[in-house]
Amino acid sequence: MEMTKFFMMVVFLGTIMLWIMMPTLTYKNKWQPYMRLKFGASTYFGATGTTLFMYMFPMILVACLGCVYLHFKKRKSPHHIDREIKGGVWSALRKPMLVKGPLGIVSVTEIMFLAMFGALLLWSFITYLRNKFATITPQSAAADGQYLWQAKLESAALRIGFIGNICLAFLFLPVARGSSLLPAVGLTSESSIKYHIWLGHMVIAIFTAHGLCYIIYWVSVHEISQMLMWDTKDISNLAGEISLVAGLVMWATTYPAVRRRFFEVFFYTHYLYIVFMLFFVFHVGISYTFISFPGFYIFMVDRFLRFLQSRDNIRLLSARILPSDTIELTFSKNPRLVYSPTSILFVNIPSISRLQWHPFTITSSSNLEAEKLSVVIKSEGKWSTKLYQRLSSSHQIDRLAVSVEGPYGPASTDFFMHEALVMVSGGSGITPFISVIRDMIATSQNQKCKIPKITLICAFKNSSEISMLHLVLPLSGLQTELSSDINIKIEAFITREKEPRSEATTEQIKTLWFKPSLSDQPISAILGPNSWLWLGGILSSSFLIFMIIIGIISRYYIYPIDHNTYKIYSWTSESIIYILVICVSIMATSSAAMFWNKKKYGNNVETKQVQNVELPSTTSSPTSCGYNSMREIESSPQESLVQRTTLHYGERPNLTSNIPYISFYIYISVSI
Repeated sequence: MEMTKFFMMVVFLGTIMLWIMMPTLTYKNKWQPYMRLKFGASTYFGATGTTLFMYMFPMILVACLGCVYLHFKKRKSPHHIDREIKGGVWSALRKPMLVKGPLGIVSVTEIMFLAMFGALLLWSFITYLRNKFATITPQSAAADGQYLWQAKLESAALRIGFIGNICLAFLFLPVARGSSLLPAVGLTSESSIKYHIWLGHMVIAIFTAHGLCYIIYWVSVHEISQMLMWDTKDISNLAGEISLVAGLVMWATTYPAVRRRFFEVFFYTHYLYIVFMLFFVFHVGISYTFISFPGFYIFMVDRFLRFLQSRDNIRLLSARILPSDTIELTFSKNPRLVYSPTSILFVNIPSISRLQWHPFTITSSSNLEAEKLSVVIKSEGKWSTKLYQRLSSSHQIDRLAVSVEGPYGPASTDFFMHEALVMVSGGSGITPFISVIRDMIATSQNQKCKIPKITLICAFKNSSEISMLHLVLPLSGLQTELSSDINIKIEAFITREKEPRSEATTEQIKTLWFKPSLSDQPISAILGPNSWLWLGGILSSSFLIFMIIIGIISRYYIYPIDHNTYKIYSWTSESIIYILVICVSIMATSSAAMFWNKKKYGNNVETKQVQNVELPSTTSSPTSCGYNSMREIESSPQESLVQRTTLHYGERPNLTSNIPYISFYIYISVSI
């Protein structure tokens, strides 16, 4: 397993070395001619073979190796922990270095990698300019009908575009939720969104500078008509401008003032990434595109798999309605689906919005509840408010159509590495810690390892939000009490009330049970229990099929016309062919893998759970079948939690006095 990870790093660092060497004369005069001779002279791929094999293939290989690594890591017991491995330099590097600022919360490691990435961009730009400016003289500029500054401006504009391609190569990797690259290095999709934001700002800023420099140059040489040029045998200026405009529209909606106030506008305009990438390919040609295309290829595989999963209607069993404008939705789950605590699930409810997908933290534990999965939704935005109003105001809802994507979360967690955990939350930020505590309960029942001491410090605005502590224990296991093996202490702070409200004791938690349709399905891993191996198989097989089909088309259709001159056959037509073949390869392999796993692992579970829906009885427990009913539960915490819970009114947490342990690790989660 470690050898696989080592090989991944070697291949990845080799690709980075290519990026570092690309601006140099050594690369231009020695490496590039050699690579073109080896990979670019073939009648099957032509010049495209150079970038296909030197830039595209290595990153696909790294992603496949990551799948193999994660598969074997998953097979290891998640509680096989070496308690001596804690602290040290690596732990210090992961601690936040910046908390306030435009970058958000950033660790020492992230600052280091950001600095190295910035150094790569600066090195590339300076080296490009130095080598090119050395060849530009007043005489050479005059020979082209230019002033010296015009020749240098044109050269600088082109090199700025080269720098933007480096950022574009990494832009889509953080948003490929199911990719192996992030979890292989200990990252999650939600924690990596900020990298996508940083790269997005860089890409659009650099490409905007690239476009403006060319516009200034064209104006200065009286060739403004170049803006409307679509050259099918060379760079297409108009395609680049269309791509840039699409990027600018997306960029404008990402600013907090727009995104938070008009989230739907931000959400829908981001679909322009299709226009952005499509016309980028038309702008530079497919051959050059493959230098920065691997990340987008991995994203395409992930996006189509998510599309396939989202086509299913999911079996929604119940909704627990809390007086704090909060809902816990409980879904049916395939027992083979295993996820880590703090994972998230993307939820879509067509009756509220067909296009909007929202991420919610999973509060259940796959180790404690094998056939159920729960998420908590706080009524704050328009979407969640509509959902809460619909469920809380009616007792006659038999079924609610729901689609999901996920779960997504860390490949493994290190909660059991520590002797003590201090979890600090604000409002609905308590939800990820609920999944951690439930996982601790499951582990204590199986007696797999020693359970860390737990201190949960949670702050709420008012008394009604205390009801969220009910979610610590699952609805299907209300008889389950916290065992003595779990040393947990809950410090709950109600910040806006000085004393308990008399009416708080009469508030009730309502549970609404649904009767799912026979066509509804449990939440399942889209690629089955061996999902990482299947993902690696999809990446490798789709890329292999793509190469075979393109090789045949190039050899027997494009080559007889163009003869590798790249001046006869249209770049645009060639790009369209490549894009279509990529899409067909990804769709065919992903669909085949999904249907095979669904047939093998889904039928038995679906049949068993459908029988529970078809054969309800008046004496059945709501936890065993989905009949439509309403029941109420007392709002006082369960006895096992009462003994471990201390309420503080009119106070805020004082972390210096509320943390009783010497050796601990702090996790903080707040409601946003």
